[in-house]
Amino acid sequence: MDLSTIIFWVLVFGAIVYIVGIYNQLVTLKNRFQNAFSQIEVQLKRRYDLIPNLVETAKAYMSHERETLEAVISARNEAMAMLKGAAADPSGSAIQGLAGAEGVLQGALGKMNMVMEAYPDLKANQNMMQLTEELTTTENRVAFARQAFNDAVTEYNTYRQSFPPVFFAKKFGHPKDASLLEFDDSAQIQAAPQVSF
Repeated sequence: MDLSTIIFWVLVFGAIVYIVGIYNQLVTLKNRFQNAFSQIEVQLKRRYDLIPNLVETAKAYMSHERETLEAVISARNEAMAMLKGAAADPSGSAIQGLAGAEGVLQGALGKMNMVMEAYPDLKANQNMMQLTEELTTTENRVAFARQAFNDAVTEYNTYRQSFPPVFFAKKFGHPKDASLLEFDDSAQIQAAPQVSF
């Protein structure tokens, strides 16, 4: 075997190893952002589980505010449905649907908190204080998980769009960028909800 043949096969082998490395990096980064979304999903499910308890506790005191309580439950149910869709494809447009549903839910919870101000007995209720504390803690966890997800998505998108992975991404089953999870009113969502009793 002559030297030019050896160099040719070394270059071919090197190119194959390099392309396999690009494929593996795309898979690794995609798995990271999907795992990060799973962390958001866990926290949102916890939040959705707390909301009915919060509404049930408030019902006894807020009998004249049925519309507000129903709006919270309706928004929660819509957000849960959007979460299921986003969990199936955390890189797709379902992320925007989830963000919109979360915005509606946050608005309904905010309205409920404002209405609760008129009920001092409710604000002093031990169960209500515990539930709102758990909800506040969960909101903080959602914010941290969302930040980790967005960081992982940004890392994936940056690698996917860089040269030369941009030429191979579509061929390797990575045809589009992943979507960030951004809420309509990000500043309000990122801040812990203000619940005063």
